[in-house]
Amino acid sequence: MDFKEENLEEQNTLLPDDPDFKLIRDYINGVDLAFATLINLHKDKVRNLIFLTLGDADNVDDISQDVFISVFHKIKEFRFESKFTTWLYRITVNKCKDHLRKKKVRSIFTPISETHYEIGTKFNQENQDIPTLVRKAIDKLPEKLRVPLLLRDIEGLSYKEISDKLECEVGTIKSRIFRARETLKILLEPFQKDFNY
Repeated sequence: MDFKEENLEEQNTLLPDDPDFKLIRDYINGVDLAFATLINLHKDKVRNLIFLTLGDADNVDDISQDVFISVFHKIKEFRFESKFTTWLYRITVNKCKDHLRKKKVRSIFTPISETHYEIGTKFNQENQDIPTLVRKAIDKLPEKLRVPLLLRDIEGLSYKEISDKLECEVGTIKSRIFRARETLKILLEPFQKDFNY
């Protein structure tokens, strides 16, 4: 069974009186309490999914909050084409991936010494931690350099996969990633002593 067939099968199981659908429609029609009820029904499932995905409880509350803020902003775009839980879990998994990406940013210049700098440890220059410095440097890259770099070094995609995704030649992708890394080295040169190359 392919994805389209699965999707059709799922849609066929959706009943007009689906309780989640009713709450969503009520909220869209101005019943504010309906949104709180919807969240209360699913908050434990979301927390469990976050815990299972990340393997620790430290960030469950923060990520759950991010998930439901996102749901709040996007709920009026819900198309009733799949179960609400499918849509909600997709948002949750994406938030978990975002969290993991942020944690991995510090590994752009691998290996960054964690013997001297634990995550969040501050150092004197500009009083910022290493992951924050790297993240800010990446944010300064033009999009055509930043996106391939993140897909390669954070997502772990192959050059071919990135080339297909961005519809560019593999050679162009390699060139852009090289330029992105060289630019980052320049941007982070003032902090070179704080990295263990």
